[in-house]
Amino acid sequence: MLSLKLVVCSIVLATLCDALDMSFPPGFKFGAASASYQVEGAWNVSDKSISVWDKLVHDNSESVSDRSTGDVACDSYHLWQRDIEMAEELGLHFYRFSISWPRLLPNGYTNYISKDGQEYYDNLINGLLEKGIEPLATIYHWDLPQNLQNLGGWLNPLITDLFADYAKVVFSLYGDRVKTWITINEPVVMCDLTFNTGTMAPPLVIDDVGAYICNKNTMIAHAKAWRIYDQEFRALYNGEVSLANQLFWFDPLTPDDEDMAEAARENMAGRYSHPIYSKDGGWPPVIEKMIAEVSRKRGYKKSNLPEFTQEEIELVRGTFDFYALNHYTSRLIRHAEPGEELQPWPFGDAPDLNGKIHINPDWAGTTSSWFFVNPEGLRRQLVWLKKQYGDIKFLITENGYASGAGLRDTERVNYYRDYLEQVLLAIKEDGVNVIGYTAWTLMDNFEWMDGYESKFGLYEVDFDSPMRTRTPRASANYYKSIIKAHRLIDPHDEL
Repeated sequence: MLSLKLVVCSIVLATLCDALDMSFPPGFKFGAASASYQVEGAWNVSDKSISVWDKLVHDNSESVSDRSTGDVACDSYHLWQRDIEMAEELGLHFYRFSISWPRLLPNGYTNYISKDGQEYYDNLINGLLEKGIEPLATIYHWDLPQNLQNLGGWLNPLITDLFADYAKVVFSLYGDRVKTWITINEPVVMCDLTFNTGTMAPPLVIDDVGAYICNKNTMIAHAKAWRIYDQEFRALYNGEVSLANQLFWFDPLTPDDEDMAEAARENMAGRYSHPIYSKDGGWPPVIEKMIAEVSRKRGYKKSNLPEFTQEEIELVRGTFDFYALNHYTSRLIRHAEPGEELQPWPFGDAPDLNGKIHINPDWAGTTSSWFFVNPEGLRRQLVWLKKQYGDIKFLITENGYASGAGLRDTERVNYYRDYLEQVLLAIKEDGVNVIGYTAWTLMDNFEWMDGYESKFGLYEVDFDSPMRTRTPRASANYYKSIIKAHRLIDPHDEL
């Protein structure tokens, strides 16, 4: 029997359908995503080297809530054929996966390419194409070879050339078959969350400067990789390249806090977008000014936000073919009171902006402590991005829901319905050119600091089974129905 809440929601959706065509535009594509460390396992198989995540979970197991590791995870390294079967069962147009740098280039450099690593991704890509599913490859999703971290990792400016060299190898090996690329996934997480809190790999807190140095290096690394593709591979393969930003939407707590909300948007989206997508390039002016001011107040002689030279501005500006965004949740923000204690950005407060972050009590929580449900935030984020950077193509590269175990995942079904509704409104009412949507994730996986306690999967994975048995949830059937119908449908018949 359906709950009263679901009945009401179904009535609301049916009413909306009368007012809005719920079909997706012709050519709109649906996919699902995963990431190498989260699903592959096989952490020490063949000649794969140690990544920063291997080192973190082995040396600092208390960092993960259930003290688990990604040593086996979903064992997709061995079970890749089942992953393709699931993608086919859903009717996906594309499958987004990431390539493990230490699996393909075990020492981090291009002088040695692992034959087994190369073959694994060849098998996955070819298997997808045989089923008519487009491979969408992410070149870097956080699993840096540990020996490069020993040199400073993303805080060492040499990383930009090392990454560009790695990307060129990847384009050379797979560019004939992969037509859509993400260079770097969520630099705000690998920079801001990592170096402000030490909760991600590598577990280092580098106060005041770490996040900003990493920020600049990721912008330049991405740009060098994009330009390599543009100059050496585009004419051959006619593909498209971007990077994927994780974006929270920020609303003001009160009308007087709108300037703080806009600063927070620029701090999360703008610092990782303005250098690439804006006409002027470089840092967002409001952030450049605020960080210079807070740096002086802390006694620094110059801003902690490293300058771009004019040559670097030109290198980075315009290095995109579309805008890729990962979006899950939203926040409220206000001006902090004098002396008020502020937690580190980005999942706490905004100390460098003097902003205090709040959660709307009406937003439902999930099994992930940072994650609260606010569907309207996705539409507002898309509209803001269009206003900032123009009428460009937008691809939603991650969106999904964290829950506990179980196959009857009504909350996830509702989440997909409500967020996809906002995507349609952005397309049809606001004129945002959204070209596709990616569900996170295809299957339950190692969910970083949540270990295996938070489940995002359309497919439930039995992590106690040697075969890591994958079973479709209600949300998988619902998503499959949307893809088949190419429109947003009432979930009533899928539950």
